[in-house]
Amino acid sequence: MLKLVHGYIGCPPSQMSAAVSESINTKKSHWDKIPDQTTIFNTMQSLKGRGINATIVQTKEEEALQKLSGMIPDGSEVMTAGSETLKQIGFIELLKSGKHRWKNLKDQILEEKDPVKQLELRKRATNAEYFVGSVHAVAETGEIIAASAAGSQIPSYAYSSNNVIWIVGAQKIVSNLEEGLRRVREYAYPLEDKRMKSVGYPGSVIGKILITEREVRNGRASLIFVNEKLGF
Repeated sequence: MLKLVHGYIGCPPSQMSAAVSESINTKKSHWDKIPDQTTIFNTMQSLKGRGINATIVQTKEEEALQKLSGMIPDGSEVMTAGSETLKQIGFIELLKSGKHRWKNLKDQILEEKDPVKQLELRKRATNAEYFVGSVHAVAETGEIIAASAAGSQIPSYAYSSNNVIWIVGAQKIVSNLEEGLRRVREYAYPLEDKRMKSVGYPGSVIGKILITEREVRNGRASLIFVNEKLGF
């Protein structure tokens, strides 16, 4: 039953605002929670059953970066998706420093100032030998969900790169595919939209969503869980 309070049906605006904020915070705490070790183990087993190599490290500062770097042979072409997670583990800084033995395709793209030529380089980079990025949700049942505005990373994630490596904070594990899609829309997207606006862009959109159900090419896709909160 609706209640009349000081001229308002239900509750006054101040109380409504507080209720909405509390709801948002509740959702954030839900989507931001590191699951127990049993849940992580079960998720890794589900991924392996779907053709995804799955491992876990405990820290981002050394273990995640060391593990990732060790998976990419010297001389390999490397392309990265836009990723807060890769920044947080230090991989983007490593690529920018030049203190590695890979071919960093992102550098070549950013050095090209002609928009037409740069677009061609971006298209070619989807065929990189190693494509590194993250995703927005991993279901305990084994599905992987990645959302994108333009979709530039999706060809590589789905097919065109011979090797795909995802670095994923363990808080992105959800119970099933439906919850994963909710996590994208209700948690990851609002945070990415806010981040884009904070750096001067109009915001973001969910342009495309890739759901990886299974990898049929043996050894192509790997996912490294980090037992910390990373990215959105």
